Amino acid sequence: MGFAMTALEFMVFAFVGLVGIAVLAVLVFFVVDRMQTSDAIRRNYPVIGRFRHLFSALGEFFRQYFFAMDREELPFNRAQREWIKRAGEGEANTVAFGSTRNTSVVGTPIFVNAAFPPLDNQFASTEPMIIGPGARIPYVAQSFFNISGMSFGAISKPAVQALSRGAKEAGIWLNTGEGGLSPFHVEGGCDVVFQIGTAKYGVRTEDGHMNDEKLRKVAEHETVRMFEIKLAQGAKPGKGGILPGAKVSAEIAAIRGIREGQDSISPNRHIEVDDFGDLLDMIHHIRGVTGKPVGIKTVVGAQEPLREFFDLIVQRGAECAPDFITIDGGEGGTGAAPMPLIDLVGMSVREALPMVANLRDEHGLKDRIRLVASGKLVNPGDVAWALAAGADFVTSARGFMFSLGCIQALKCNKNTCPTGITTHNPRFQKGLVLEDKYVRVARFAKEIIHEVETIAHSVGVAEPRLMRRRHVRIMQADGRSIPMNEILPSYSPVAKM
Repeated sequence: MGFAMTALEFMVFAFVGLVGIAVLAVLVFFVVDRMQTSDAIRRNYPVIGRFRHLFSALGEFFRQYFFAMDREELPFNRAQREWIKRAGEGEANTVAFGSTRNTSVVGTPIFVNAAFPPLDNQFASTEPMIIGPGARIPYVAQSFFNISGMSFGAISKPAVQALSRGAKEAGIWLNTGEGGLSPFHVEGGCDVVFQIGTAKYGVRTEDGHMNDEKLRKVAEHETVRMFEIKLAQGAKPGKGGILPGAKVSAEIAAIRGIREGQDSISPNRHIEVDDFGDLLDMIHHIRGVTGKPVGIKTVVGAQEPLREFFDLIVQRGAECAPDFITIDGGEGGTGAAPMPLIDLVGMSVREALPMVANLRDEHGLKDRIRLVASGKLVNPGDVAWALAAGADFVTSARGFMFSLGCIQALKCNKNTCPTGITTHNPRFQKGLVLEDKYVRVARFAKEIIHEVETIAHSVGVAEPRLMRRRHVRIMQADGRSIPMNEILPSYSPVAKM
């Protein structure tokens, strides 16, 4: 006589089995937690203490999606991310019922609307600007808004491909970052700025010095328009680039000229450059080898060293000057950096940019050296402020990461980016569909340019580079706003006299 188990009996049997397994697991965890010595909470509160780690891990998720208000998060809040998302998707970026921004916060910029702004037929497109007029092959830059340095290695192959194609579509330049020139940077046909970091990836000898032959080969690419010597970046001034060994594939190692699977750590400065004289020599050398404009990227720590730099340029002659200077703020980002450097070192671009602009103009180099602003400038108001403060160009990295679909998961350094942007895991890269993402990159850039032009017209000028510090007011602690040109006056020869 056979035994037939009813559905109810089976469910009861299965439930009892699961309860038994659960009880056994709890007992095992209890014993393990009591025996281990590394975690005091788990040792004193076995099993229950494990929930602390679970909730800590989930807290980041819950804050972002359920508890944080639109303007609360850091490094970028939901309002900033959503504006970029809508811009990339081609959706309307109008809002209803008033601003969610607290305009009484000290330091908030407020643009001064004109009584009689220009009419539609009085607008002007932003004129292209020449960089490096003294180089054999000067660069005529079409756009004031461009893509900042993101290395292949720090970001994935499909991410670089999407940026390259999107930059071409939008008519903007793409900075390679310090990881060298990959085929994916040039395949889209956009203008490229080749960044030379302290490790000189892609143009280095085996011992880390400059290889002129490799440099010359890079310059032979027609779409490589300029070279940028990276002295420092905002997230880690005084510290070289960091790419964990888990992300150094055979392909990345070949492009950079390093060993596969080993941490890629750049020196904290160029070994050939001990002072500003050496730096000017390096600029002159690279410009001579490549025939193309050469600039520098740095973070400002104080005014005095920069004044010394500009004094030396004047002493040597304007022909020895860098063709552009990229000012990255201490609030700049990266995929991997020590927290003390991210949090504590380097002047904000809000303070540094006007200072450098004044020093440049004071030394009579306004038409010789172009200024590029970088560092958390991802929305139209940020870009418009930078142009009014003295920048000729603005570049963004994280803004374009958001346009690619970044959700600020803060996993850039772990090769587990869920959106496929900063990982080389094929599983995650599948989510980054090139044909969709490059369109979003282009739309984001075009929308930034369009809305900055809208702000410029609102303040009464025909195009963005005509904005001045008098067109921006800065909120103060007493609730009043003061024109930026009163807080940070532009250099004036008359005033100096």
